[in-house]
Amino acid sequence: MENCIFCKIIEGDIPSYKVYEDEHVYAFLDITQVTKGHTLVIPKKHLKDLFDYNDEDAAQVFARLPKIAKALERAFPEMEGLNMVNNNKELAYQTVFHSHIHLIPRYSKEDQFSLSFGNVENTRTPEEMTAIAEAIAKKVN
Repeated sequence: MENCIFCKIIEGDIPSYKVYEDEHVYAFLDITQVTKGHTLVIPKKHLKDLFDYNDEDAAQVFARLPKIAKALERAFPEMEGLNMVNNNKELAYQTVFHSHIHLIPRYSKEDQFSLSFGNVENTRTPEEMTAIAEAIAKKVN
């Protein structure tokens, strides 16, 4: 895509701190470095978001995630965990519209990253939960 910053990074038109590359995937350090080693994994094929993936795209991209995550763990043995974050569409905080997965190493509860969910447990009845599950299940193909 012509004006996509990530496509330009893949092409080498914009510099990046590459950590991994093969024929399907390019991984590089996020310039924000929320935590040390914060890495973005992107498909070389321009896919806007997860909704653009087909089965082959998903297999190619997601199969590389454990390899890159394990490299982070080996590079930073002090790492105590890792968040994998993928935002899809503007409402879900996607700001670059080329699919990307954040691998964010975690070193302590006091590091620069926070992800929390409100306490909404038990706010839906079992009947509502059943209806939601059935609506989704009917659309899985």
